[in-house]
Amino acid sequence: MEEARFTFLGRIEPESFLEFARHRARRLDIALTVGACSAAAIELSVTGDEVLVDAFEMACSLGPYDCIILDVVRTGH
Repeated sequence: MEEARFTFLGRIEPESFLEFARHRARRLDIALTVGACSAAAIELSVTGDEVLVDAFEMACSLGPYDCIILDVVRTGH
């Protein structure tokens, strides 16, 4: 199991992004904890299979259609 914390930076619609992230976490069967949220950054912590955590990062870096993710900071591995 891998634990990772992500900070997604950009122009974010928090509710839309969180709905998107929760949906992806459920589909990938990983645990998700939401941290600080704003229109500029959202912090998420996840726990799950390493490959699925990587897939979650990739999916969320693309984000929902109304969010523009400019950078992702990942800690933990």
